[in-house]
Amino acid sequence: MERHRQGSNAYSQTKTPAVKSTKVSSKKKDDEDGTELGDGGDEWMQGKTLVKPPDQLDLSEAELKEEFTRILTANNPHAPQNIVRYSFKERSYKPISSVDQLAVHFVLEGNLLHKDSDEARRQMAKQGLSEGREKPAEASVTETEDKPDTPADVSEDAGDAEEGAGDERPDSVDVKPGKKEQKLTNQFNFSERASQTLNNPLREKGCQTEPPPRAKFSATANQWEIYDAYVEELQKQEKNKEKQKALPPKKEEDKGKKKTTIVENPSDDITKVAMVAKIIERMVTQNTFDDIAQDFKYFEDASDEFREQEGTLLPLWRFQYDKAKRLSVTALCWNQKYKDMFAVGLGSYDFTKQSRGMLLFYSLKNSTYPEFVFPTLSGVMCLDIHKQLSYLVAVGFYDGCVAVYNLKEDGSQPVYKSTAKTGKHTDPVWQVKWQEDDIANNHNFFSVSSDGRVASWTLVKNELVFTDIIKLSIEGAISEVQEGMQLPAMACGTSFDFHRQIDYLFLVGTEEGNIHKCSKFYSSQFLETYVAHNMAVDAVKWNHFHPKVFISCSSDWTVKIWDHTIKSPMFTFDLNAAVGDVAWSPYSSTVFAAVTTDGKVHVFDLSVNKYEAICQQAVVAKKKTKLTHIAFNPVYPIIIVGDDRGYVTSLKLSPNLRKKPKEKKGQELPKGPEVEVAKMEKLLSLLREPESTSND
Repeated sequence: MERHRQGSNAYSQTKTPAVKSTKVSSKKKDDEDGTELGDGGDEWMQGKTLVKPPDQLDLSEAELKEEFTRILTANNPHAPQNIVRYSFKERSYKPISSVDQLAVHFVLEGNLLHKDSDEARRQMAKQGLSEGREKPAEASVTETEDKPDTPADVSEDAGDAEEGAGDERPDSVDVKPGKKEQKLTNQFNFSERASQTLNNPLREKGCQTEPPPRAKFSATANQWEIYDAYVEELQKQEKNKEKQKALPPKKEEDKGKKKTTIVENPSDDITKVAMVAKIIERMVTQNTFDDIAQDFKYFEDASDEFREQEGTLLPLWRFQYDKAKRLSVTALCWNQKYKDMFAVGLGSYDFTKQSRGMLLFYSLKNSTYPEFVFPTLSGVMCLDIHKQLSYLVAVGFYDGCVAVYNLKEDGSQPVYKSTAKTGKHTDPVWQVKWQEDDIANNHNFFSVSSDGRVASWTLVKNELVFTDIIKLSIEGAISEVQEGMQLPAMACGTSFDFHRQIDYLFLVGTEEGNIHKCSKFYSSQFLETYVAHNMAVDAVKWNHFHPKVFISCSSDWTVKIWDHTIKSPMFTFDLNAAVGDVAWSPYSSTVFAAVTTDGKVHVFDLSVNKYEAICQQAVVAKKKTKLTHIAFNPVYPIIIVGDDRGYVTSLKLSPNLRKKPKEKKGQELPKGPEVEVAKMEKLLSLLREPESTSND
């Protein structure tokens, strides 16, 4: 009995390092053949002797007592946190609060049964397996376990166990199913703990809402179907009128309600489709005129390379409105905020045929129909769009009224309009200009008229308040007429413009051909008078860059450039036809353009040619058509011109008309307004030198 006990202890002692070595490293299989027995130790203590590997770390007591804790959570780090679902109740997408944290790694459908269950016994009976067959195998296992082993056998078994430990598998024949493997104790004081975290119970949330009603509709629109629809609508309206006549008269309130309901129905249908129709109209228009849009964006006339100085104008869109036929274009103005939008004033310069007028707003995105239409009872003579508040538009009429339109307001009537009580002009208003807000932050603008008044109009609450700045006369400015004195002959103002830098300084052109330099603060006299033209001054404008230079044009066929410190003109150009309008370019101090009554556009660049135009091109279809106004776009290289038939044509400037000086290698050309001022000053200095030498 003692021998058997000793053999079993030896077996367990030798097997322990063998299994240990399989877990630590397969290289130590052949190194350890046995265990070190303690001298004089008891036999039952020999089984607990631990074998220390040579490469084991030596830890101190504090390091052995240190605990390392691992916390496992049931949250899936890869679970998305931003899943949204559509809510039919709120008609929007809502994020889901509960996120499924379960991650399934392996799924196998199986049908395992416990061997002692009734179903398992039935299957075993069907397969012909009996419990008696397994008993001999179990008996043989017990016999081998109870068989006494010799010390020599123990060492051999230990060696075999070490050699086969690495290849040992649960399903191999060598593994004894009846004996449990002895678990090796850890070399350190590591306590293995496990905790089961609380898994959130799976919950399914569901809500059912009524989906919005849907219906499929399809039809073909033909000319007769559209006609039938209009006929049915007219018949319904006639029936409603007959019913109203047939009904006995009721209270006036009921009648008013019925009328409003009848009127509101069609208007509601139109407003729903208005914005969508506008967008679709722009899309269709841009697709239709896609070649023009491509030219506007990308085309550059390559033939300019073979011309030394001359340039060309490429026609782009043509703007026309059917209801504005037989009206002349009397004013053009670009919107400074929305660069693709401009305003057109329509009236008549034939003063024997004065009737109605019209104010239109076009966009380059849709050339077929205006964005806004305002019909007027009197002809529009001039207009100006506010630079900061682009929805405010000041307009001057032939009957002497001035008005302010607000594009944000519904309706076709102006929000402000002058009357005879509020000091309207007695003659046509030829030009209006917005000014900076006054001290009280009220918007104000100036106007000039043939009655000789230059007036300031201030927007105060719901009315226009006027102030006469200066009264023009042939002899000079007048302030107050003394009693008993004869009234002087009044001069007719036709145009004016305010200085870009000096706020109080402005120029006024008159019908007599003179140009007066005036100040807002001196209403009794002119600062200077220039004998400019032999006929009425159609336009006078300050240069955008140079503070001393302005330009004027007249029906006497001439365009003149002035230095306001010198009474005589610096440049004079004869265009062989009455000049309707002139405009400085916003990109160069030496480039300007003019339009004449023979249908031609003249573009000058003084830095290239001081004697004649570098572009002279007819842009009208009919020879008798007269051009009336011109305006440069503030950003894009295009101009718009208006004629006396109500048409507005947009033209693109070729590269020669807007070219800049070539850059030299290794030198960067300076940019900015100072360069443009210097360019104009260089031209003026060439003309000033002879005068200065002659005076000496």
